[in-house]
Amino acid sequence: MSDLLNDIQSDLPSVSCSEGDGLRFLHLGDTPWVQGCMRLRRPYTLELDYVQRMMAWLLWHDVGDPQHLRSLHAVQLGLGAAALTKFCSRQVGCKTTAVEINEQVIAACRLWFALPPDDAQLQVLWGDANEWVHYPDHAQTVDALMVDLYDQEAQGPVLDSVDFYSACRQVLRDEGITTINLFGHTQGYAQSLARIKLAFGKHNVLAFKPTREGNVVVLAMRQARNVDAATLTLRCDVLKKNWKLPAAQWLSLLKPA
Repeated sequence: MSDLLNDIQSDLPSVSCSEGDGLRFLHLGDTPWVQGCMRLRRPYTLELDYVQRMMAWLLWHDVGDPQHLRSLHAVQLGLGAAALTKFCSRQVGCKTTAVEINEQVIAACRLWFALPPDDAQLQVLWGDANEWVHYPDHAQTVDALMVDLYDQEAQGPVLDSVDFYSACRQVLRDEGITTINLFGHTQGYAQSLARIKLAFGKHNVLAFKPTREGNVVVLAMRQARNVDAATLTLRCDVLKKNWKLPAAQWLSLLKPA
């Protein structure tokens, strides 16, 4: 496995960062596309709208119970600038795993984006996301799977097949939820959404309206789950109070796909 990864590294883009308005941005190759960002004075907050929406799976959990949150396992496929990984492990307090194929991205996040070293709660793996979700030992071990897999061109997700999304479903526990970042303004969005529906079942898939930048976060459940309006309202209040997440707005933006 490590020999294969070493061979892949030679074809992967270099990593760089830029800064402006108190933010640090991660870039791949020589393209202007932003792969993630961090506010220098608040390195563990979530700045981008779509990244915040990737945490919408919290609406289906008792966010007022720290012990419950600590019992969860969140996995991020595609490290980016490590915003979600840091938030889950250090803010939410759940067990967190990240899988990233570009070793330079991991090094950059440790050096420039305040990614803590691995410990009992946090594990950052150098590996292939597709292999990780297909590994039998990972079946039904994940409560929240966050998928954000783009290359330097950012034209579409690098893993986007029914087989991949079906494997994502298989790693979820019965009440598990996947959030997936797609670009709503690209030609392939409808096809990506159709593949997700085939893998998860069309009644188990929700989608946010696009952000101003065009990102659409899709939420796919292993099995349908309902939460009453009063409980959702209370959880939105907790998410705003504890982590300044605009969860109340999410309720009007999240619809059946």
